[in-house]
Amino acid sequence: MKKIDPSLLESLLTSRMSRDLAEHNLSGASLIVLQNGAPVFRGHFGTTGPDTDTPIGESTLYRLASMTKPVTAVGILTLYDRSLIDLYDPVERYLPEYADPWLAEVKDGEIRSVRPLTVKPTILHLLTHTSGLLGGELTGACWPHRVGEINRTLENAVRWYAEMGFGFEPFSRTEYSGEAAFDVLARIVEIAADMPYADYLKQAVFDPCGMADATFSPTEEQWSRMAAMHDKKDGQSVAVALPAGCVFGITPVTHPLGGAGLASTLADYAAFGEMLCRGGVIGGNRVLSELAVRLMSVPHVPKSIMPGPVQWGLGVRVITGEDYPYRLSVGAFGWSGAYGTHFWIDPANGITAVYLKNTVNDGGSDCLTGKNFERDVMASLA
Repeated sequence: MKKIDPSLLESLLTSRMSRDLAEHNLSGASLIVLQNGAPVFRGHFGTTGPDTDTPIGESTLYRLASMTKPVTAVGILTLYDRSLIDLYDPVERYLPEYADPWLAEVKDGEIRSVRPLTVKPTILHLLTHTSGLLGGELTGACWPHRVGEINRTLENAVRWYAEMGFGFEPFSRTEYSGEAAFDVLARIVEIAADMPYADYLKQAVFDPCGMADATFSPTEEQWSRMAAMHDKKDGQSVAVALPAGCVFGITPVTHPLGGAGLASTLADYAAFGEMLCRGGVIGGNRVLSELAVRLMSVPHVPKSIMPGPVQWGLGVRVITGEDYPYRLSVGAFGWSGAYGTHFWIDPANGITAVYLKNTVNDGGSDCLTGKNFERDVMASLA
């Protein structure tokens, strides 16, 4: 195990944040790095929005976007621990509308059935971005039509996905599923747990982890603490107006997106990360078995369909090659979000690292601030 040099880490991160703020790459952010359960760096920088002087603080909420996915994966794995589901269960076991899945294509702008799938989609396929649900050319053809009643509830959306079909055979290739696959997983949680998805996560994950602010449906008071969305135009910071009552995109809070719908604070997500880093335990509460954490954090997609130094685990990416360019250890795992959120766990060095911001000018897995965060933390290891 390599030990972090706290002074070096503070110097690297504060210098980086000062530059990003001065260059209007963001209006504010919250960062934490823990090693062996103890914080070695914790900082809040800037303001809650480009048009306010309210400082970022411990109570600031951020839209987590796709950093919701690891939380949904943990929800699924709690059901696995309780023998209520199996990772190889076909989706149709829980959702009859998926009993006759079909391969689809887009011709002249129309979605057409090609033939029945030869491989039935499973929970494992959904967790590893290999299901093919709304994949390939279906993505662009389908998403503009997911509006109104279709988008109002989780149940409606999941039923509609089944009607749209699959872009490729499950496990024949990998393609990132931004919303569809994890919405289906969220719906499976509801069926297997016999309660609403958000309620189950609160009971099984949020409360045991002490995640007091984690929510799919912010209260009025929580909305008042939400960081504004930032964009960079002509070299300057500008605020972005988002649809009222939506945590992510145009999806209303009546539809708790399994892949993108959470909002929360730095402290909350750090607790979630620490739970994973400690093998499923936090604050004396066991959230996941050690086996479930192990299953989550190892690659499940072969290099034959996902070459390179990163493979998909269960709802996370896993570093599998020494040639990963941003120096994370082999075995490190984590995720990113479209609005610039980023986290990872490094089991070999006992590190949990979380970076939260809300921007539309630099987000997702290629987010420059996320890459720099990885570089700086790893550069501080003695």
